[in-house]
Amino acid sequence: MPGMEESGIHIALAAEKISEFFGFPITNTLLMSWIVVILLAVLAFIIGRNLALIPGRFQTLLEWTFGGIYDYIADTLESREMARRFFPLLLTIFFFIFTANLLEFTPGIGSVGFFHGNEFTPLLRSMNTDLNMTLSLAIISFLVIEITGIVMIGFWKYSSRFLNFGSVIGFFVGIIEFFSELARLVSFSFRLFGNIFAGEVLILVIAYFVPYFLPVPFMAFEVFVGFIQAAIFSLLTLFFIKLAVTEVATH
Repeated sequence: MPGMEESGIHIALAAEKISEFFGFPITNTLLMSWIVVILLAVLAFIIGRNLALIPGRFQTLLEWTFGGIYDYIADTLESREMARRFFPLLLTIFFFIFTANLLEFTPGIGSVGFFHGNEFTPLLRSMNTDLNMTLSLAIISFLVIEITGIVMIGFWKYSSRFLNFGSVIGFFVGIIEFFSELARLVSFSFRLFGNIFAGEVLILVIAYFVPYFLPVPFMAFEVFVGFIQAAIFSLLTLFFIKLAVTEVATH
C-alpha cells in the first residue's frame, strides 16, 4: 500500500484495510460509504415523514428546488417521461457524492484511528479519495448511459456508432467512438478522485503547518469544490444519456 507518515503527516493513496468479513476486506472508505448511505436514508425518511399537504417554508423550498431540477432534466432530455425515470438516479448520485465530500471535514474523519506499529490507520476516510469508489460510480454511470442508448435506439442502430463498415473512414470513426466511450470511465473516475484527494492532501498539509485559522477558508473552498464535483458528475451523466439517445439517430 503506498503511503507516507513523516513528522505527523499521514498520506495514503490507497484505502486502508481496517477489518475483514468472510475474507472480504473492509476498508475505511467502504465504512465511510455505509455511513453516507445510512445518513441519506435517515434524512429521506425524516423529510418524507414530515411532508404536509399544505407545505411550510422548508417544504416549499424543497419542492421549488427539486421542481426546478426536474424541469431542467426534462428540458435537457426533451421528455418528461425520461426525466421521471432518471431524476431519482441523478439526484442520488449528486447527494451521495456531495454528502461524502461534506463529511470529509467532520471532526474525527481521518484523524481518529489506530496504529499498526508506527503506521497510523484512520478509522474513517472520505470515500471519494478511494479510486475504487469513484471507479464504481463511473461504471454505474457508464452502464446506465450505454443501456439507455440500446433500449431507446435499439441494439443494432446503437452499435452502428462503433461498427460502421460502410467506408474506411466510417470504420475508423467507429473505432474512435468506441475508445471515447471507454475513456469516459477514466475521465469520470479520475476527475472526482483527483480533485477530492488533492483537496484532502492540501488541507492536511496546511493544518499541520498552520493548524488554527488558515485551514478554515481552504475547507470552505473544498466544500464548494465538493459541491461542484458532485454536480459535474451528475450533469455529465445526464448529458451523455442525452447524446446516447439522440446522436445515433442522425447516423
